[in-house]
Amino acid sequence: MLMKETTGLIIVDIQGKLARLVHDSDTLIANCEKLIKGAQVLDLPIVYLEQNPDKLGTTVDELGVLLSEYSPIHKYSFNACDEPSFLDALKSHNIDTWLVCGIEAHICLYQTATGLSERGYKVQVVSDCTASRKALNKQLALTRLQQNNIAITGLEMCLYEMVKDCRTLEFKDILTLIR
Repeated sequence: MLMKETTGLIIVDIQGKLARLVHDSDTLIANCEKLIKGAQVLDLPIVYLEQNPDKLGTTVDELGVLLSEYSPIHKYSFNACDEPSFLDALKSHNIDTWLVCGIEAHICLYQTATGLSERGYKVQVVSDCTASRKALNKQLALTRLQQNNIAITGLEMCLYEMVKDCRTLEFKDILTLIR
């Protein structure tokens, strides 16, 4: 079970035109907005990545506004774990479990989630907050991640798992986000 005290959120490359080209992009972006807001309600650490932003552009405006208090980590490797600044950011938080969302599921998200797992982190990929240009590639990524013992979760599932009880202060805010 996820615990808010030991869980953080990593957002992978939801940027530029590519974010608008992935399968069901409007749903992806709307779900990621809810996930980020939920992470903020739960006071989770948030790390967000941008792949080669000079070529691909920055994080989409809808999410960039929510992330304005954070600085993106620019990367050029598909696996963010190959970037020292990313590993430094992870080490700065006392977190052993990372929720991962973003694009493209079968490239950067897959390689980053696998890299995190190889470094001993518990990883849960938020399936309805990830996408690829082709739905088949997203499904391929989720299948391979599961084969590599990386957990798959969903937006509602992970947020309610951390809320744990309808009497908590965060419950109403999370309920409002999900409705």
